[in-house]
Amino acid sequence: MRVPRFYTHQPLREGAEIILEEEPSHHLRQVLRLRAGGEINLFNDNGDEYTAILTHVSKQRVNATLGTQLRREPESKLTVHLLIGISRGERMDFALQKATELGVCHITPVFTKRCVVKLDEKKSTSRVAHWNRLVINACEQSGRCRIPTIDHPLELKDAIARQDSTLALLLDHRSHKRLDHIDNPDSSVSILIGPEGGLSSDERDLALQHGFIAIRLGPRIMRTETAPLATIAAIQTLWGDFCD
Repeated sequence: MRVPRFYTHQPLREGAEIILEEEPSHHLRQVLRLRAGGEINLFNDNGDEYTAILTHVSKQRVNATLGTQLRREPESKLTVHLLIGISRGERMDFALQKATELGVCHITPVFTKRCVVKLDEKKSTSRVAHWNRLVINACEQSGRCRIPTIDHPLELKDAIARQDSTLALLLDHRSHKRLDHIDNPDSSVSILIGPEGGLSSDERDLALQHGFIAIRLGPRIMRTETAPLATIAAIQTLWGDFCD
């Protein structure tokens, strides 16, 4: 039986006893029905993963004692930054969840002209918290340790100006360039994709002016939640984790 994995923001070391955060505590207590003596694995954002034994399980708290270190997950050799137009709930959730499984390191939700989702400051904060829970769960399920960074939503011009990857790609089915026309970026790549309605011509031009290279993904037009995932999988195959 697979040992359940949980993320904690706390430092991990052999023999330490920690009190788990509320969300993993609730899940192992109410969903998995684990009790004292149960085995789990714990990981944090340093890439460390340890075995652990539950020593106390109650409504008030859940304690665990750390055992041996299982591994320290190395940094990905290709840093992938996804700049994605904010789309409707399930589509956005699906894209971020699967991008996490595929190894994305940094996610910037972007407001564009054709975004149908409107978020004020309060809603943006709530949505980012939801997305963070989503990617943490994706890491727990997929065996990944390092949690992708999710920015507070930005206007497109600000998101474009802040990206600093060695290669920046704009997904555009109008382009004649393909991924096999692009040189190996060596260390980092940014991917820009619009929301359901795509980017406007002015927004595409702005991205090109900031050094983005427009590429197409074959002869078909993909949905906003499909295109970034296909791109991440392709670049991981060409230059990244899938080469290991």
